[in-house]
Amino acid sequence: MPKEQPFVFIETCTPRRVLELFSTKWTSMVLYALKGGRLRTGELQRCLPGISKKMLTQTLRELEADGLIDRTVYPEVPPRVEYDLTDTGRLFIEPIEMLYDWGRRHEGLLGSLKLRRGKS
Repeated sequence: MPKEQPFVFIETCTPRRVLELFSTKWTSMVLYALKGGRLRTGELQRCLPGISKKMLTQTLRELEADGLIDRTVYPEVPPRVEYDLTDTGRLFIEPIEMLYDWGRRHEGLLGSLKLRRGKS
């Protein structure tokens, strides 16, 4: 029986594109935090303990550039900015929920793995 050839993950293949989107720590969490509707920057930051203002700003800019979130600036003093999922962004909620559900079901396994960067 001939040996099956390994799958070649060319740069434009779907698995690489999906993983590239979620390769940053905060992307899926920001999207998931917005699943309930519009949030201001401070509200998002409170939903995501541990994220720095700089990292939140960078993640929001990337998600906006990718067309996954909308940014609305209101002409008020002080300025008010809100973020919300686009229709495309909403399409990512289901796979994020599936991944998070899998994590909850396998919490013991995840707890036994050595985490990156020496965190426990």
